[in-house]
Amino acid sequence: MAVDELQAIIQRCQILEEADFRGEDYNLFQVAGQKCLEDGYAAQLLEVIQNVKNKVIIKNMGWNLTSPLVRCILAYKQEDEKREHCLKILDQLVQLCNPKELFLGLLEQIEQASGEQVCQTVMLLLQPLQTVLLKLQNKKAYSVGLSLAMIMNQLTPLPVPYTKQQIQEDKLGVCQCCNAVVNFAKPFVNEVKNVEKSSEYNDTELKEELLKFCMKSLKYPLLTAQLEQVEGIEEHPFRHFAAEIIDILLDMRELMPLVFSHHKSRGSHWENEEFEDIERKNSADSLACLSYLVFVQHFGINCFPVVFSPSYLLQCNMTHIGVLLKRTEESVLSKGLDLFESCLLRMEDNGLLHQYLEFREFIDVPQDLVKVMTLCPIEHLRKKSLNILQLFIDKFEAEGKYTLFRCLLKTSNHAGVEGYIIKNIKDQIHLSLTKAHDNVWFTGHHLISLLDLVLLLPEGAETDLLQNSDRIMASLNLLRYLVIKDCESDNQTGVWTALAKIEKNFLKPLHVGLNMSKAHYEAEIKNKKENRRESQSSSTICSLTVSGEKMPAMTTEMQLQVLHSALFTFDLIESVLARVEELIEVKLKAVIGENI
Repeated sequence: MAVDELQAIIQRCQILEEADFRGEDYNLFQVAGQKCLEDGYAAQLLEVIQNVKNKVIIKNMGWNLTSPLVRCILAYKQEDEKREHCLKILDQLVQLCNPKELFLGLLEQIEQASGEQVCQTVMLLLQPLQTVLLKLQNKKAYSVGLSLAMIMNQLTPLPVPYTKQQIQEDKLGVCQCCNAVVNFAKPFVNEVKNVEKSSEYNDTELKEELLKFCMKSLKYPLLTAQLEQVEGIEEHPFRHFAAEIIDILLDMRELMPLVFSHHKSRGSHWENEEFEDIERKNSADSLACLSYLVFVQHFGINCFPVVFSPSYLLQCNMTHIGVLLKRTEESVLSKGLDLFESCLLRMEDNGLLHQYLEFREFIDVPQDLVKVMTLCPIEHLRKKSLNILQLFIDKFEAEGKYTLFRCLLKTSNHAGVEGYIIKNIKDQIHLSLTKAHDNVWFTGHHLISLLDLVLLLPEGAETDLLQNSDRIMASLNLLRYLVIKDCESDNQTGVWTALAKIEKNFLKPLHVGLNMSKAHYEAEIKNKKENRRESQSSSTICSLTVSGEKMPAMTTEMQLQVLHSALFTFDLIESVLARVEELIEVKLKAVIGENI
């Protein structure tokens, strides 16, 4: 019987001095103890452990029972009396065992947990682990750091609950576990907090370990977590977790240095460049999430001095915004958009100086925004990114808008975006012509230089007019506006001086391109109709290429509709082009008439 075997080993060891315990004794104790647990004799094992005569034996050998003990606790149902006995055994081991050995035993159990048992094991062992760590005398900071790193590494592969239902169900226990880990760390945070201006190495080391934990927590789970208030959830677990992490950073006086760190390395010592790059990326993700928590969700914002200008806060956050916008997950992308929007809404229109565009981030982030607008599959994020781009444009003064427009026209590589920028240029020209004071950036030679980028076909007459229709229509509407609004005698915009170049680079190639495109599509329509008559069926599935892209499989009738739609677009462009040329001719004749 397992209990008899255990008693025999205990009796043998009771007469030995602590120094005389041999490896064989440890093995026999572990095997007998494990058998007691597996055979359901937890109550009898508890009596042996609680016996004062066995205190020295348990101190040295008890930690070996950690593995079978954890397995049994997780296997028993919550209400099972045997489970209660196992929990009492665990509590006794925490009180009696050598802290260093038990620490390693507990950590090993956390490391070996997998799948659904990760959070269960962590939740079970957090309190015992905390008690053991508080008992440690040597290498305490290292042990705390190792514990937190191990726990976070085990949690990180688990999916973060995102929807209201997922958060409420918390199937794997991630929400509950994250908040439990923060409570686990609090005594060690208090140690750092209570040591004021200490130069002791251990205190500094403990602070660094806790800081690493906060940085990991910002990346997981907070970077991908849904952090908005959710109706029906009284205390949002991730909002509570975020508030606790911010409080830890405040207690350690690290919040402000991190928020304004500008991605400076915190003393990385990796010799391997690949490892250093991984650490830098992880740090960038964490700092971006921290900025979101502070400036969008306003965690810890009351502790900030009200001395920073909105433009400085925008500058500090542009790197973080770029990090978030480069991600593809909805939860992370939305944080980037919210952070960008929040920074911009603090600023007044027309107040951001053009010199800010000398910072690389102020050029890179709008390009990231354009990618979201054009490539993101989530509609509400595409729409929001467009609104934020307009907000960003509105914040710059005239020279800044001018510089930004030039940059976006050269880099966007998307006809819809280019058309949108051209519409913005038209609006700025209108303001320049209608305001009392002259705006040199959207009139005269500066404007002509900008129009050189607008009033041209990228590939001349060979340009794909259908693919570039948004840009072409916007350009024609801008030219029509300039011809109507600016008289040749005034020539404020300089458009009349540049008319010959505009005709050469834009109007004439557009005529040729329209004729070629219409002829091509009319021929396609004719072929399709002939093929349809020959097959006597309009339901035949065929393929069609439009604007260089292969369309989904369609019936002949559907293809004809697409081709007719393309022709309609060409007719629309042609009608606006004709109107522009008519206006130019009328204006020039009027000037000739006045001269005569």
